[in-house]
Amino acid sequence: MHPGAWWLWALGLGTAATRTTNPLLLALLIAASAYVVATHRSSAPWSRSYTAFARLALAVILVRVLFAVALGSPIPGTHTLLTLPEVPLPHWAQGIRLGGRVTAEAVVFAAYDGLKLATLLICVGAANALASPSRLLKSLPGALYETGVAVVVALTFAPHLIADVQRLRAARRLRGRPDRGVRGLLQVGLPVLEGALERSVALAAAMEARGYGRTADVPAPVRRTTAALTLGGLLGVCAGTYGLLTAEGGVYGLPLLLAGVVAALAGLRLGGRRSLRTRYRPDPWDLRAWLVTGSGVAVAALLTLASAHDPGALHPGVVPLVPPTLPLWPAAAVLLALLPAFAVPQPVPREHS
Repeated sequence: MHPGAWWLWALGLGTAATRTTNPLLLALLIAASAYVVATHRSSAPWSRSYTAFARLALAVILVRVLFAVALGSPIPGTHTLLTLPEVPLPHWAQGIRLGGRVTAEAVVFAAYDGLKLATLLICVGAANALASPSRLLKSLPGALYETGVAVVVALTFAPHLIADVQRLRAARRLRGRPDRGVRGLLQVGLPVLEGALERSVALAAAMEARGYGRTADVPAPVRRTTAALTLGGLLGVCAGTYGLLTAEGGVYGLPLLLAGVVAALAGLRLGGRRSLRTRYRPDPWDLRAWLVTGSGVAVAALLTLASAHDPGALHPGVVPLVPPTLPLWPAAAVLLALLPAFAVPQPVPREHS
């Protein structure tokens, strides 16, 4: 499977998550991504990052609720849960409070808002667990190669760090030493930091040995044309997006957006001449990649359409406080995210001798 297809699928689910605060739909998105990850992730170290993203998502929800309890919320409410001691603040801090009355409406609104961000993080974690970073870097256009290297190094930092922590904790348990609590964290943290520094030095040496940063000589007219196409394409994308978001720009928005995308792609194509690199056994973009990408795009498009057609179902109210309901056809649209679980063959586990 092409790694870009997994990322486009996950970004589609993340876009769908931004269009709703319904906890039932968000839970359905999380369940769909978790099922696909459980059936199709490999045994590579970077595939273990999904659990870390899930824990981070849970922490985001808790922090969002705690901030709403401690700092107050602009959401009015009548169902008081508890009343905390309120700290008086100076005049310039109007609109902020510490403590005071905590209502059920404010807590529920904070939980909905935190769950939306948590779902977005879990979708990014699904892409990290399914797509190989090195293969993703190999698939980038030549003009984005250096940027792609930096992004891939940043994305692989967390999975390698988690693998080092798990390895060191297992070694400490085998030696009968504590691996939990503050003491265990301090004694594990220094070897993890040392391993990260050694890995960064080895990576820098490998990049230098492979000629990273070397560019080819390109004529000045080609460079100027590349810059003009790229800059003009980005401006066209921005102007077209603004036109689509405003009522007055509906006529010129879509043509400007398409023209900007075409100009930016042409600029990237010309800019790839500066990169002296070849691709060994490139990943093909086959029918399965189109199916995976299409399922994510379909979920995003249908949830966007549903949010415009029936915003009340996708954004349940908290004033008055009512239980959320599961809208049928948006829920059926979310189930399209399960298509990769059936369209893509499961990875074959490697046998260790």
